[in-house]
Amino acid sequence: MAYLNPVRHISFDAHDPYALALFWSELTGYAVTDEDAPGDDEVLIESGQPGVPGLLFLRVPDTKTVKNRVHLDIQPPSGTRDQEVKRLLGLGARIVDDRRTEDGMGWAVMADPEGNEFCVERGAVERGLV
Repeated sequence: MAYLNPVRHISFDAHDPYALALFWSELTGYAVTDEDAPGDDEVLIESGQPGVPGLLFLRVPDTKTVKNRVHLDIQPPSGTRDQEVKRLLGLGARIVDDRRTEDGMGWAVMADPEGNEFCVERGAVERGLV
């Protein structure tokens, strides 16, 4: 029997689900589903790979006020961590806490345009994985 990942979606609260989905689509390379549009209360982006959870953005009225209790760790599949941080800053992310070290180790804690934190770790190339 094949393994079925029990995690179907990872959900994010959002004031503007479509705009936040576009940001994360650029970050991950996941595609916004065809049936989603600006103004929708729920927007899903998917990897297109079986068993990989999608990211679901849900409209909520409240504003984020505290640090996330769960976050995603991003490992760039190509390029370096620092190149990815620069790219994400250009997409509207911001650095919350810079944990990069002079020896090339560490990570950057960033926030998406609505303040959801995530970490950018060293890339797959830097780790010798590709």
